Amino acid sequence: MSCSALGRRLVACLLNISEARRRDLVETVARSAITDTHGKKREGITVLNIFNDVDYNRSVITIAASIDLIREAVLSACERACSLIDMNVHEGIHPCMGAVDLVPLYPLGEEVSLEDCGKVAQALATALTERVTGTSVFLFGWADSPQCRGLAKRRKEIGWFKKVLDMSTIQPDVGPQPTRKYGVTGVGASPYVMNCNVTIDTQDLAVGRIVASAIRESSPSGIPGVQVMALPHAGAVEIACNVESFQGGPPSLSYGEEKWPSFTIGGQNFCHAPASLITARVAELARHHGVAIKGTALVGFTPRECQRLAEGALSNGIGEFWKELQRVHM
Repeated sequence: MSCSALGRRLVACLLNISEARRRDLVETVARSAITDTHGKKREGITVLNIFNDVDYNRSVITIAASIDLIREAVLSACERACSLIDMNVHEGIHPCMGAVDLVPLYPLGEEVSLEDCGKVAQALATALTERVTGTSVFLFGWADSPQCRGLAKRRKEIGWFKKVLDMSTIQPDVGPQPTRKYGVTGVGASPYVMNCNVTIDTQDLAVGRIVASAIRESSPSGIPGVQVMALPHAGAVEIACNVESFQGGPPSLSYGEEKWPSFTIGGQNFCHAPASLITARVAELARHHGVAIKGTALVGFTPRECQRLAEGALSNGIGEFWKELQRVHM
């Protein structure tokens, strides 16, 4: 996405941890990515954003660095999270399986391939289970070699969507049988995934599920790359979307006049559905049930925005970039 020397080897990790109600704890985890065990600043690492959702009791920490430095930074944050979060006492609306729930790596720079990120993710998974005794990992995307099963498929196989999770039935890819304290962590690599959540003004979860089903990629009328759940949230229903990037150009089917953002990985073109399209489709479907939308929230950044901000933060040596943001990224 960038021709600068700094930008060509950039990687982002949108680290998902199962805690949002203790902001100081979440920031402690974030700082562990940018400082070593002696409290010294790590060069070449930045935390671009911290997103907290109190109802979900889940936070997303956006870490960016070159592919040569990302593993140790993310691993340190994972270790700290495991030391501070106990899944035995976790409560939240959003499904989750681990203290560190998800560790996805996304290539941003032109010299970083999905295969490169997959190898780093595999090494990170092994290191985590070695450093934190009792942690377990399932792999997805390009870390899940040779199958390269996607996150949604792996989550379904593991049982992530079940209300009551039986740890004894889970067979991890790395590490021992999962414990209730740490749960199980998903580690993988894929093209960038953007989170776009649209809130509809109702408490009727059945309406939310109808809307979610209609826009899900697997639906005949669905939007390519969109994986979605309907969840109760802040007295309403949130249509929570994972917007996956996919290879090639925008689909040939008619999706209105919306422009689909695109970017390049290893010389190959990728694109993703725009948030405006998802919002419009949700609004249209909800309207059929007499329901309006309350708003749309983006968790973090678009791929191009993430790459641009990472370059700027790193070139200026700003590790705690989340404090520099002049607007709230949600």
